[in-house]
Amino acid sequence: MSAARDEVLGRIRTALGADRNEAAAVPDGYRRDAGLSSAQLLDLFAERLSDYRAVVRRAAPAGLLETITAALAGRGARRLVIPPGLELPGSLDGVELVEDDGLSARELDGFDGVITAAAVAIAETGTIILDGSAGQGRRALSLIPDYHLCLVQAGQV
Repeated sequence: MSAARDEVLGRIRTALGADRNEAAAVPDGYRRDAGLSSAQLLDLFAERLSDYRAVVRRAAPAGLLETITAALAGRGARRLVIPPGLELPGSLDGVELVEDDGLSARELDGFDGVITAAAVAIAETGTIILDGSAGQGRRALSLIPDYHLCLVQAGQV
């Protein structure tokens, strides 16, 4: 079986023009950027999120707390779960924040919503990626509560 494997791999290397003892460079052909300015990327990201009926609120760092407060008030959200490591710009008056420490699905369902950060976002598709790092939490955290307020920094788009 080893001889057959070597034969197949040898044919692949030959087709790619690679020497048998060196790894072949395979062109990926992926675009590395959209050719848009930062402002255009943010506009496109907001447009794509709006297509999904998500409410997009933009805020400068100095106005972030006020924007979060307005978003929560607009939803009537008073009891929220947050992931370990989430850094908010200040305290949210009148809002109870409970840090997730392995809450059950039933317990998570009892919250008005969740606030998380994001790992990265993709403007062209309106995709927000959470990877479970600090401030993002485990998957159930963002899926079970009915409301998810995700904080995405401009440099993450």
